[in-house]
Amino acid sequence: MTRILIAEALTPTAFAPFGDVLDTTGAPDKLINQGLCGRFHDRAQLDFGAGGRAGISIFDAEPRALPYRLDMVERHPEGSQAFIPMHDAPFLVIVAQDLGGSPDTPRAFLTNGAQGINFHRNIWHGVLTPLSQPGRFAVIDRIGPTPNLEEHWFSTPWEVRGPA
Repeated sequence: MTRILIAEALTPTAFAPFGDVLDTTGAPDKLINQGLCGRFHDRAQLDFGAGGRAGISIFDAEPRALPYRLDMVERHPEGSQAFIPMHDAPFLVIVAQDLGGSPDTPRAFLTNGAQGINFHRNIWHGVLTPLSQPGRFAVIDRIGPTPNLEEHWFSTPWEVRGPA
């Protein structure tokens, strides 16, 4: 038996319980470089925890397709994790709140191709899920000496479908 999730459009309001949407909606916070560059300032609550530091990595993920089988989510108890696409193609984002050490009912979002995301600490989330090539992302997350990855495998998987 498979449970069904319908992906919804990624908006800052809908995603707020899980993290930050990184985009350039609205007017820039300020103009810099002699007025030739808009700065959309401080768009994410980055958190690297005690003893951690910021690291920037590049991920190159295989594309997936909808419907998508979700059987595992992960979380990072020591810090946040941001994904910034290095392309303009939409990707799938799956998240769930923590419910006593296990994920609550997941939610699925589709980016518009010009959005990145930042998962807050302890938010369960699916793996990086580009829906087309290239699947290249800049990732900003915690580098540190303590474990920062936990996985949860669902006894009954979810099927994630696109919007109707």
